[in-house]
This record gives sequence, C-alpha cells and structure tokens, in this order.
Amino acid sequence: MEQKKKVIVYVDGYNFYYGLRNGGASWRRTYWLDIVKLFERMMFADQELVEVNYYSARPVDDPQAYNNQDELFSANTLNPKFKLHLGRYKKKKFKCQNCGFKNKTYEEKESDVRVATGMLTDVFAKRCDVTIIVSADSDMIPSVEIIKAFAPEHPVVIFIPPNQKSFALADKCDATLWMGQYKARFIQSMLPDDVILSNGHMLHRPENWK
Repeated sequence: MEQKKKVIVYVDGYNFYYGLRNGGASWRRTYWLDIVKLFERMMFADQELVEVNYYSARPVDDPQAYNNQDELFSANTLNPKFKLHLGRYKKKKFKCQNCGFKNKTYEEKESDVRVATGMLTDVFAKRCDVTIIVSADSDMIPSVEIIKAFAPEHPVVIFIPPNQKSFALADKCDATLWMGQYKARFIQSMLPDDVILSNGHMLHRPENWK
C-alpha cells in the first residue's frame, strides 16, 4: 500500500475567525468548531493530517469574547493534533486627521511571524509532504516564496477562509481551496454542545454561538 502524504495545516486564527464572522448569522454556529475534524474532512484519500497549528491572540478588551475563545481552545486541545500558538495584542492609539478625534485600538502581534517560522521549520525538517495555509492575508506571501525558492517540489496549498479573498496569495501557491464552498463540512464538524475536559470540568457552547 502506498504511504500517504503527510499534511500540516497552519491557521491564521484572526483571519479565519473574521471570515466566519463576515458571514453573519448563518455562519455563527460554526464558531463552535472541532478544528481538527474539519481539516480531516478536507484531506484527499492519499493524505494524512499530521497536525493543525492554530495561531491567535487573546482578546484584551472583551471579557465575553475572551471566555468564549478560551472554551473553544480548551475543547480543541483535547485532540493531540491541535497545536495552539498564542501571540498578543498591542494597544495602538490613533488620531483622526480630519477632526482630531483620538481613540485606541488593538493590533495583533507576532502571529504572522509565528506562522512563517513554523511553516519554514517544518518544511526544512521534512515533517510534512504538503503545507496548507489557512488565511487570506498577503503577509504570508514572503514565507511561501521562500519555500518555493528552496523546496520547489514541496506543495503549498492555500485555503481561503469563508467570506474572504486573496488572489495575490492564491497566485503564489500551488493550489487554492475556497472554504466558503464547503459550509456543509463545517456544519458536520461541530463540537458537542457540552465537552468534558480531562479534569472533569464541563465546557458549554456559548449561547451567542448557537
């Protein structure tokens, strides 16, 4: 029997979440997602999912969003193929040039670099035969270019999150999959409403994710 190709997935969590969010109420239930199960459903018959690396940061100004995200991550870490990598948010001040109004916002830091480092390390260590990037962020392009320059035979596939676009990134990859076309697979990959952790603690799907 021919050995299956090993696949590692790298998810830009911020980009992925906002793709789901941009879909409005019809996509809200998919927030409570079994992330590994979803990508296992995306594999071809000759592929084997090795792991899913998920890169994100904790919300700093919304306790409800923080708790929802924490429960989602805790539920997914029950699967050993799910690897969580957390960056951080940095406070950023801005001033309107027209009216002088001042406010603050938060900018996600470190995630792009962590994705790039993880992908390059795994390719050059030959941990996988296929790399899948889940993002619509063109900041991923330099990493793809490095892989294609030094390992041109290594396939790099881009999965564009639902309700997102990135033709520039897609153009750099060997193949493109538009995830919005596979909503049924998202629905089939939901976590149970109640998830029991190894320590006995029970997690519940957030009410506003139903």
